[in-house]
Amino acid sequence: MNLTKHDHDIAKTQKLHTTSTQSSIFQINDLNLWYGSDQALKRVSMNIPENGVTAIIGPSGCGKSTFLKTLNRMVELVPTVKTSGTITYHDVDIFSSKTNLVELRSAIGMVFQKPNPFPKSIFDNVAFGPRTHGIKNKKKLRPIVEESLKQAALWEEVKDRLHTSALSLSGGQQQRLCIARCLAVSPEVILMDEPTSALDPASTAKVEELINNLKKKYSIIIVTHNMQQAHRISDKTAFFLNGEVVEFEDSVQMFSRPSDQRTDDYINGRFG
Repeated sequence: MNLTKHDHDIAKTQKLHTTSTQSSIFQINDLNLWYGSDQALKRVSMNIPENGVTAIIGPSGCGKSTFLKTLNRMVELVPTVKTSGTITYHDVDIFSSKTNLVELRSAIGMVFQKPNPFPKSIFDNVAFGPRTHGIKNKKKLRPIVEESLKQAALWEEVKDRLHTSALSLSGGQQQRLCIARCLAVSPEVILMDEPTSALDPASTAKVEELINNLKKKYSIIIVTHNMQQAHRISDKTAFFLNGEVVEFEDSVQMFSRPSDQRTDDYINGRFG
C-alpha cells in the first residue's frame, strides 16, 4: 500500500498523541464517528491526562463538540450516530454494552454553551441530581447544595435566596449554577462546551477563575473558540480540523511553538 504524505503525518501525530508519562483519564484509540453517511470524527487517537484542563480548539464544524459529547456518550442521543474505535475511561471501554449510562454521565458531567437552569428554585436546581440518585432528606441535601454552590463560587451571592427562582439569576450566575448542579453528583470529569460564549467579560472572568480552582480536583475538558481563553486556562490543548486531531500538546508550547503549520495559521487568525 502506498501511503501519502497526509497518511504519514496522521500516523506521526497519532503516535505523539498517545505517548504520555502523565496518568490518563481517557485513552482514545482510532475513534471514528458518523452522523448517517457524514463522517464527523476521523481516526482520533489521544490520551487525555487526569486532572487539569484540556482545551479543544478548532474552526466551526471541525468535530470539537461532537468529540466532547462522545466522551459520555451523549452524542448517541442523535439516532443516526455510529462509531468505531475505542474510548477507555479508567481502563473500561465506555462503548461496552455493560456500561451503565446513568453512572457514566454522573461521573462525566456536562456544562453546555448556554446556561440551562431548570424553572425551579436555586436549591432545587442543585438538589436535582442527588434526588434522582435517591437522596430525598432535606437535612442531607442541604450540605450537598451548600458545598456545590461554594465550589461553584456562587454561595455568597445566593445563600439568602435559595428558594427563589433560578431564572432570576444573571447569565453568569446561571452558568455557575449549572456548574454547581453538575458538581452536586460528585463527578470526576467536567465537560464544558463553550461555557462562556454567551457571557459578558466580567462573568467570563469569574467562570475562568472557577475553572482554575476546580482543576485541582477535577479533570476538565473545555471546547472554546477563544484562543486567549484556551491559552489562559488550559494545561494541554488539542487542535481539531476536519474531524482530525492535527496537534495535541502542552498549551504553553502549542501557543508559542506549534509543530504544525495549520495550527500556527489557526491560532494566529489566518483561517477559521
